[in-house]
Amino acid sequence: MQLWVEATPESSLFVQADRVWTGTADDVAVVQLDDYNGQEEAISLIGMIPWILIKCSDWTMIPLENIVAAASGSGTKIAVAISKEVDLRGAAFALEHGVDAILLPDDEELWLSAVEVAGEREKVTENKETNSILEFAKVTSVESGGVGERVCVDLIERLNHDEGMLIGSSANALALIHGETIPSQFVPSRPFRVNAGAVHAYCLMADGSTRYLSELGSGDKVAIIDSSGTLREASIGRLKIERRPFLLVRFEASGLSGQVMAQQAETVRLISQDNLISVTSLKEGDQFLVRFSSGMRHIGRELTGVMNER
Repeated sequence: MQLWVEATPESSLFVQADRVWTGTADDVAVVQLDDYNGQEEAISLIGMIPWILIKCSDWTMIPLENIVAAASGSGTKIAVAISKEVDLRGAAFALEHGVDAILLPDDEELWLSAVEVAGEREKVTENKETNSILEFAKVTSVESGGVGERVCVDLIERLNHDEGMLIGSSANALALIHGETIPSQFVPSRPFRVNAGAVHAYCLMADGSTRYLSELGSGDKVAIIDSSGTLREASIGRLKIERRPFLLVRFEASGLSGQVMAQQAETVRLISQDNLISVTSLKEGDQFLVRFSSGMRHIGRELTGVMNER
C-alpha cells in the first residue's frame, strides 16, 4: 500500500512519500464520495483509468468497500484521502484487501500512524483466491431440511445431458445440481430447468460472481457447467418459486465441507462417479461433484481474504 501526501518541498514528508499529491494528475480521477451518486461515478470509472482517488467529507465505509470490491482485478487502483487516525485501518483493511494508497495531509503524527498501519498490512499473509476444478465430495449426512421456498431456474435454452448449475449454502462450497433433462414414467423432462434449491442459496453467475437465488431475475446470465468443468453462460427466462419440502445434504472433501438444501424430489439429481443420482436416494458415503474455493466475497465478487459460512 502506497502512502501519498499533500506537502510542500519544505516538509519533512515530501521525500518520504510514495507520491506527492498536487491536486491533479493525468493518471488519477478524483471522486467526491458523499452519496450514492459518488459511488456510482467511481464504479463507472473502474477499468478506464489507472487510479481513482476517493475523497469523503464524512468518512463512509460501505461505499468504499463496494468500490474496492468492484476494482478487484480490474487494473484500476483505489486511493483514499484520510485525515483522521481512526480511519486508517478501515481503509487499509477494507474487505481484507484494502485500498492501494492512502493520501495524507502534511501531518507528521498522522504519517507515523499510517506507516505503522502500512507495515501491519505488509505482514498479513494473503490467501489468494483460486477457483478449484470440480472434485468428488463425500456425503456425510442427509436429513430433513424443513419446508421452505424452492427456486426453479428456467433458462431460455435447453441444457445438455451432464450440465447443471453450481449451488450451495456457502459461496465457497457449491454442488453441481443437474438440469431436469431426464424423463421418468411420472414426469416429462424439463431440459431448460434447474431445480436449484432454497431461496437463500448461492449460485455461480456467468461472470464468476455469486448471487442469492432470491436475487435472480429474467435476463440474468448464470454459469452452466458440465462434469468436465467446462463453463458456458445461459440467460434466465423465468423463475418458479413454490413452497416445497427440503433435504439438507452435507458433504466434505479434502478437509473442506459444505451443504446444500435441495427439494425432496426424485427429479433433483447430482452427478456421481458412475452416473446421476437423485437427492432422494443419497446416503452417507455417496459421492457427487462439487466446486470448492477459498477466499471471500463482497456483493458476490471474489476477493482475497477469509470467509466462513456454516
